[in-house]
Amino acid sequence: MPLRFVKRLARDWFLLGMFGAVILAALFPEFGASGGAMHADVVADVGIFLVFLLHGLGLPAAQLRAGVVTWRVHVVVQAFTFVVFPLLWWLGDVLVGRWMPADLSLGLLYLCAVPSTISSSVAMTGVARGNVPAAIFNASLSSLLGIVLTPLIIGLFASATGHSLSMGQAILKLSTLLLLPLALGQLLRPLVGGWFARYRPYTNAFDRVVILVLVYSSFCDSIASGLFSDYGAAVLGVAFVGAMLILAIVLMLTTRTARALGFSKEDEITVVFCGSKKTLASGVPMARLLFGANPALGLIVLPLMFYHQAQLLVCSLLAERYAKRPAGQPAA
Repeated sequence: MPLRFVKRLARDWFLLGMFGAVILAALFPEFGASGGAMHADVVADVGIFLVFLLHGLGLPAAQLRAGVVTWRVHVVVQAFTFVVFPLLWWLGDVLVGRWMPADLSLGLLYLCAVPSTISSSVAMTGVARGNVPAAIFNASLSSLLGIVLTPLIIGLFASATGHSLSMGQAILKLSTLLLLPLALGQLLRPLVGGWFARYRPYTNAFDRVVILVLVYSSFCDSIASGLFSDYGAAVLGVAFVGAMLILAIVLMLTTRTARALGFSKEDEITVVFCGSKKTLASGVPMARLLFGANPALGLIVLPLMFYHQAQLLVCSLLAERYAKRPAGQPAA
């Protein structure tokens, strides 16, 4: 098992790139910090707009319509994404929040508030022989709902972490730089959809490069403010353990809930993969828009970065396990 993890990590240039972005931020924090020579605020806004324009171009409307009919699956998935996750954070905050740095607590809350991821949820559902149309519908719906629900959840719970969030301004920012390009991409899809499909590998790479730039600039602000020198390596350990616990609990809950409701194997797979995933591709840009040049932005996105890599590794192994089972046989 550890050898398989190492091989996966060796093939994942994006994961290595995230480590590289953090190292570069530690070496050259002034360049990417707010007000630095990189002009991070402008670069971030332009990159976020282009990323979500490409997301809009890639949303397959026909497959979305095909997935509408399995409404029970949708209710369960969205409830996990926007209700169960935040409640898990609240329970953890009640139990251990008083001993945790406020910025890290906000980061764990942000992890629990962001929507599900589209690409890996759909891909892993397909590998596992699950209900792909339902996965496409749920992952896409989650991204759209997140534009409104993510800031609402942050605003509802943020006071417990010692932070506040301007709801109107947050939703306006997300609508301008996320919803508007998504809608524009859908409008342009009939005209340039064929071109987009041909060059999809390159657009996916662009998506990830923008995320790496945002990670770099986020950590530049945090390191320049001395945040990590104030807290030390213990914060990294707490962020990692917190993210792993959340992933383990949600994978268990999604599986048991799907079986208790009598879902088919295909629908169970969709619930497990779509209901447990959290998006880094949308999460990092959204954090930049919601929290701006907050000196703690690097720490706020840190749990999401840990969670993202863990969900890819764990869920890919789980997808292979599902795929090996005979059709119609329930998963163990």
